[in-house]
Amino acid sequence: MMRGIPEGAVHGGLAAQAALVFERERKERGTRPERVGKNRLGAEPRAAMALKSHSEAERRRRERINAHLSTLRSLIPGTCKMDKAALLTEVIGRIKELRTSTTEISQGVNVPADADEVKVEVNGHGGGPFSLRASICCADRPDLLADLRQTLLSLPLRTVKAEISTVGGRVKNEVVLTCDGCEDDSECSVFTNNVHQALKSVLERAAAPPEFPGKRRRISSPFHAMSSSP
Repeated sequence: MMRGIPEGAVHGGLAAQAALVFERERKERGTRPERVGKNRLGAEPRAAMALKSHSEAERRRRERINAHLSTLRSLIPGTCKMDKAALLTEVIGRIKELRTSTTEISQGVNVPADADEVKVEVNGHGGGPFSLRASICCADRPDLLADLRQTLLSLPLRTVKAEISTVGGRVKNEVVLTCDGCEDDSECSVFTNNVHQALKSVLERAAAPPEFPGKRRRISSPFHAMSSSP
């Protein structure tokens, strides 16, 4: 027994304080692990789903790459045992060869252009006979050749060569015209410009809407206008 304080009261107070401390620690141990556990249960499934989705996307990407590589191996003989780097190197070399061959072949082929155009070039002139290389490229139509033939006949030039090529509804007509000669370069320039205007009129009629059936188209030649002017 302590002085002035009964011994039972001392033991009772200590026991009550110990009980309060124990109860507080028990509550802390009981709530904190439960809250942390809930956070872990929410984060771990999301992380697992994200990892699974990334792995699945990576697997599909590898399958697409391997499928394309298999296609390349089937197109190019002798590449079945090549690794990926060697196979791609071989493919690049073959593409370069094909591009070079295509360029060489297309240089000698009269291929229609995608845009409508008229070109006239002088092949030779030195005070004597000269020739013009003219071409017209446009969409094909039934009366285009007849219109072009009638226009060429209206020119005071002789047609010595004609080439026609068609691709996908486009047509290119190339002709070589000759003349006995011009006195000077200015007269040669006049011939060139008039031929260009005549073919341009054909191009404009080709782009115009169709006329009524039975209506004749009037074709005027710039050479006629030049000869009738004073």
